[in-house]
Amino acid sequence: MLSFSRSRFVQETYRLGDLQYAIMRVLWRYDEATSSQVHAALYPERGLAPTTIATMLAKMEKKGVVAHRQKGRQFVYRAVVAEPEVRRSMVGELVERAFRGDPAALVNHLLKEGEIDLRELAQLKELIEAKESEDDPGKGERS
Repeated sequence: MLSFSRSRFVQETYRLGDLQYAIMRVLWRYDEATSSQVHAALYPERGLAPTTIATMLAKMEKKGVVAHRQKGRQFVYRAVVAEPEVRRSMVGELVERAFRGDPAALVNHLLKEGEIDLRELAQLKELIEAKESEDDPGKGERS
């Protein structure tokens, strides 16, 4: 069984709800945005009130995942954590909670449930081969 070292994969845990993650995606895409700009970006898919977005941004700032600067009377928000950090944290937590720290169990689940198509499987094989070559540089020279 592969061991999943939490400290290796998850330096910090970022627990973001669905709306918080959607807000972060907007901030990552635009680097900075006001509450009304975030609202405009999310309104077509979510239909939420502007006050909901403003309240969520304030909560996220208290969590330490966003920060703001003042421009006139508006707050301009930016993400404090990078997308790869949040993704790593969320996947790490998923593996810990749902698969008892075993990343191979996650991959096995995806394969058994048909969540991975043949194209994605080929991509995974390439990634595994690249990782093996990276971990063992002399591997490609042996035959």
